[in-house]
Amino acid sequence: MAKKQNNPNGQAVKHEFIFHKKNYIFMFLGIAFIALGFILMAGGGSSDPNVFNADIFNFRRIRLAPTLVLIGLGIEIYAILLNPHKKKK
Repeated sequence: MAKKQNNPNGQAVKHEFIFHKKNYIFMFLGIAFIALGFILMAGGGSSDPNVFNADIFNFRRIRLAPTLVLIGLGIEIYAILLNPHKKKK
């Protein structure tokens, strides 16, 4: 995955990806949490605007779905800041 090229000084330059497999796994996990949160927020509407539907105020849409979206955003931040090359002492 890493290419070596010569720079004008004759030294080899190694190109690496910024993110590695572990970063991408956490990114996809975060995207899944965010998508699930938005899916749980969907629905609950009424075809007749004069009819009130109390389902829009249930636990799933008010508490659970936004919490999943925030957890997903937290996972995304962690995935970006994760350094897989960090040496453990």
